[in-house]
Amino acid sequence: MMRNIAVVLAGGTGSRMGSSVPKQFMLLGDRSGAKHSQKLAGRTVIEYSLDTFCNHPAIDEVAVVVHPDWRGRMEEIVDSGKWKVESGKFGKIIDGGSERYMSSLNAIMAYIDEPDDTNLLLHDAARPFVSAEIIDRVVAALEHHEAVGVAVPSIDTVWEVHPDISGELIVKREECEIPRFVARIPERKLMWRAQTPQAFRLPLIRDAYQRALQDPQFQATDDCGVVRKYMPGTKIAVVEGSERNLKVTTPQDLAALEQMLING
Repeated sequence: MMRNIAVVLAGGTGSRMGSSVPKQFMLLGDRSGAKHSQKLAGRTVIEYSLDTFCNHPAIDEVAVVVHPDWRGRMEEIVDSGKWKVESGKFGKIIDGGSERYMSSLNAIMAYIDEPDDTNLLLHDAARPFVSAEIIDRVVAALEHHEAVGVAVPSIDTVWEVHPDISGELIVKREECEIPRFVARIPERKLMWRAQTPQAFRLPLIRDAYQRALQDPQFQATDDCGVVRKYMPGTKIAVVEGSERNLKVTTPQDLAALEQMLING
């Protein structure tokens, strides 16, 4: 029987939020006179996804990857919560790296000795409202596929934009904005916006990263991208996510999540 391990990736430092506190450790639900239950008020962003994964019957273990500078704060949150006692699923806190992909790699290495039928579900801590229904879909898809991504259909037309139609910069960046041109307009019904968790059979994601690290030009924005590039024969199944599975990137996103709490 397959073993499902959820890893919440919380290694970011929150630079784009313009805050000294990483977004995953910011408080949700205790500002603007929010009128909702005390159970939800004043909890950190990361606690919501930890709750969902620890309470899901198909998840066998939950871990967190965190920046070493914030490991102490993460330990405080874990010790103050009920995940160890009530669910018995919280496994370990793993040190993150300076880049997003390093956090995934450290998570993979932390479970490298697990059996080959182990699944890793890698989830951004900045998406606190992942639902049990999304996890259901991911786990069900993992019974038939080695790689699974979560996404939602794009409601907007998506443009592929290049800095110049010839591929050359017309002006220097410091002088004025680089001219941009529409290079391609993909068919909207084919465009989906990626979310997390992204889930993989352990040997697959391990081998994908081993190949990636041998590439001097390696760059990654997400784990499905690593599999897509370095394990090109692997099909990545897509299950539908939710607009509530919003990622906190700006202060406005934080306000949107708090409004979701108010609305229920």
